[in-house]
Amino acid sequence: MSRLRIHLAAAALLLALPLPGLAEADPQRILAASDAVRNPGRAFTVQIALAEFNQGRQVAASTMITHSRILEQGGQFASLVRFVTPARDAGKIMLRNGSDLWFYDPSTRASVRISPQQRLIGQASNGDVVTVNFARDYRASLAGQEEIQDGERNPRQAYKLELEPASDDATYGRVELWVDATSSQPIMGRFMADSGRLLKTVYYRRFQRQLGAERPTEMVIIDGLNPQSVTLMRLTDYRARDLPGTWFQRDALPNLQLEP
Repeated sequence: MSRLRIHLAAAALLLALPLPGLAEADPQRILAASDAVRNPGRAFTVQIALAEFNQGRQVAASTMITHSRILEQGGQFASLVRFVTPARDAGKIMLRNGSDLWFYDPSTRASVRISPQQRLIGQASNGDVVTVNFARDYRASLAGQEEIQDGERNPRQAYKLELEPASDDATYGRVELWVDATSSQPIMGRFMADSGRLLKTVYYRRFQRQLGAERPTEMVIIDGLNPQSVTLMRLTDYRARDLPGTWFQRDALPNLQLEP
């Protein structure tokens, strides 16, 4: 056998061998561990600032405060999002409870059902600003383990997960998610429509100690068709809160008194 054939046979054998630790890795547990990094396991509030950029120039901005608590049934979060800026949106509320997503405008005292896929600002959708446990909405399979660059250009050893919707509550048709093989931190995600079209790529970065864990405090969201269209999502002022379940009801929205 020639040297070339020997090298090719050896390479094929190496490719066929499982990566260290890959065979025993449980993709659903990896996904759940990544959720625990993104989300506190208790009721909490966090401020979210969105900034939309086109070709490096900021074209829009919005600020909101999200109140989230874990539902007793299913373990998913219920979220109440109060808009702070711009002034034209101040006081408006978005509510997610189970599979329902509602938008309430105090000027009309009307609440209307909205879609989680609908864009909120730039590449950030309604479903991106409510708190979500991916492990509750998606079935994960393990696509491999590889070294990738994170959002701060550092090399990371990561599990690559393929996520398929497990419920009608899932915002995206399919997701590819890279999770740090050591820390379980989410590194990067590619989010697809039902048709398979790439909607956005998200980098999770600027991990800081918040409510007992190192959590991503910034997401860079890049448009799937136009990489010059970028949205920054910053999370600050995490606080543990006792949030009553009565807040998270559509009928309560007209009389809800939330702190400024």
